[in-house]
Amino acid sequence: MISTRKVKIHHEKGLHARMAAMVVNKANELEKKYEVELYISYKDKKKVPATSLMPLVLLKIRRLEEITVEAIGNSTEAPLDEMIEFLKSDFNKQDKNTIEQVDNIINNNTITLEQVFENTANGIMAIDENDIVTIFNPSAEKILRIQAADVIGKKVTSILPSSRLDIVKSTGKEEIAYKQVVGDRILLTNRSPILIEGKSKGAVAIFEDISNIERIKGELKEVKELKERLQLILESVQDGICVLDDKGIVDYVNKAYLRIIGESKENILGKNIREISPEGARSKVLKEGRNIVGAISRKTNGATVVSNVNPIIIDGETAGVVSVVKNVTEIQELSEKLNKMSEKAEYLEQELIRSRKPHSAFAKFIGQSGKILDALAMALKAAKGNATVLIRGESGTGKELIAEGIHYSSTNAGGPFIRVNCAAIPSSLLESELFGHEKGAFTGAIKRKLGKFELANNGTIFLDEIGEMEKSMQAKVLRVIQEKEFERIGGEETIKIETRIIAATNRNLEEMVAVGEFREDLYYRLNVIPIMIPPLRERKQDLALLLEYFIEKLSKDLGIGIKGVSNEAMEALLEYKWPGNVRELENLVERIMTLADGEQIQLSDLPVYIRSGFGDLRNKRERQIRVDNVKNFVLENEEILPLRDYEKIIIEKALKKYRSFNAAGKALGITHKTVASKARLYGIEKIEVWEK
Repeated sequence: MISTRKVKIHHEKGLHARMAAMVVNKANELEKKYEVELYISYKDKKKVPATSLMPLVLLKIRRLEEITVEAIGNSTEAPLDEMIEFLKSDFNKQDKNTIEQVDNIINNNTITLEQVFENTANGIMAIDENDIVTIFNPSAEKILRIQAADVIGKKVTSILPSSRLDIVKSTGKEEIAYKQVVGDRILLTNRSPILIEGKSKGAVAIFEDISNIERIKGELKEVKELKERLQLILESVQDGICVLDDKGIVDYVNKAYLRIIGESKENILGKNIREISPEGARSKVLKEGRNIVGAISRKTNGATVVSNVNPIIIDGETAGVVSVVKNVTEIQELSEKLNKMSEKAEYLEQELIRSRKPHSAFAKFIGQSGKILDALAMALKAAKGNATVLIRGESGTGKELIAEGIHYSSTNAGGPFIRVNCAAIPSSLLESELFGHEKGAFTGAIKRKLGKFELANNGTIFLDEIGEMEKSMQAKVLRVIQEKEFERIGGEETIKIETRIIAATNRNLEEMVAVGEFREDLYYRLNVIPIMIPPLRERKQDLALLLEYFIEKLSKDLGIGIKGVSNEAMEALLEYKWPGNVRELENLVERIMTLADGEQIQLSDLPVYIRSGFGDLRNKRERQIRVDNVKNFVLENEEILPLRDYEKIIIEKALKKYRSFNAAGKALGITHKTVASKARLYGIEKIEVWEK
């Protein structure tokens, strides 16, 4: 029997070596307890035994990534439950005995470094104390022509009986330079037991294919050709290569190296690195015998280079140093160019999506503003998949048209499009409307009724005003989204459906979640692809298109010959805030066209609440124009008069116009007493005024 479960790793460091060792310890315990085999798989990688540390560590599982646990045996559910519970638990809370066992697992399984395992040209194969193959590197795959997936986790004697690793493990004696013939290849193998605390815990074999060496032994010509090929390769690569001998003398540089540092061969060859760069990476590697990766330095020609420097080890001694350099300056310039081109391509792609004509399914939605084009582009992308869509926007913005367009431009277009207004159906009837009921399920249920979800099978269901749904019903809708199944009221049959769900709301679901009025889990299930429809006041540039569309449509329906809108009326409509959005605009146009007499909609045809607001705004504009004119006149006149002269002019003009201290004061924003005193002060006495 084989059973699997999925689980996310929540430890902050993921499944690193110590955590993996804890998993191995737990897996060993469960395999012995339940007589099962446990495996772990991750993404598209091959499954590995849960009892083998190195393969588990090499999966590189990080925090919040999902793995699959597999159990093989007669009884698999119990060990799976315990392993899943363990993976969800706090790894840091372990007793002393468990920690000791984990440390032993780490010590017993730390056989080789990942870099050696992955990059060595030699084949490496290792077994544990149970003769199970735990390591089988890429070179071993190539040499033996066997995939690691077919070897790891299995007994070596059943896969490769000629390996002798089980014998070396049992005897504890190594076998050095052991030649053997495998098929048409000659291998040279070193086998060694893995001894921990004096006990044999496994064995490792390191082998290489010496078939070619055997064949070309003594053939100096081919060796020479090989050297010449190597020279050609070194001269052809774009990376700079510099080689030092054991004394630190530069004895080889390729053309790329000279180009990168901007020097000639004569100025480099024969120089001692301890003199020209005593503190550099090459001097340190020559002195310490350890490689340095990613050393950054700046050359005399201004180039910034990054170097990987490695010692040349022969018979355990440092025989020289090889340095491989890259010009970071060139890489940065290329990277910047690439980023610019990528950004440009991404921008042009988005502009193409926004500018091209939307799918015919969205033809009913009128608008060419940027926000509308963005919303339509998002809707068209959403239609290509089957994910849940949440359409946000105020009432009357056209959310149902977007939902309808998504349906008819999707793969579900051949199925039904079912609309449900959650706000219009009483809560007591909503469950029956959505899920249906069986005959006799409640009083008045005289026959079976199919629900909206069932009717929408292989199509789309549009849940409008989802924010008005009660929380008890929210839980049932959540189950349908997650499980794709439900039961009718009064029924026992579980009905499976394949339905695309599109929801819409004009409410702030985030605030509703915060105060507990809307389920958080349902919110996240619905908000997979959010589409925001802007209100009409934020896309005024679409007003003319909408007016033209409604006038043409209603002219045909009502038989009225109105052809357009006057400039003054259009200006008033543009200033209006449109709280009812497109729906309000359509109703207003129908009302005006029914009552209007001429061929054009005039300002006088508009409702008072639109005209009055526009009139107040127009008065403010005209007043501002007059103020600006006076301001410009004063500023353009180079002569500056005393302030009292300007004040006298203004007082005199106000009194001439209004003939009253009181009226002039109101116009100027001061009291009538102030106007009277100013008039006496400036000698404005010839104007006939009334005190009141």
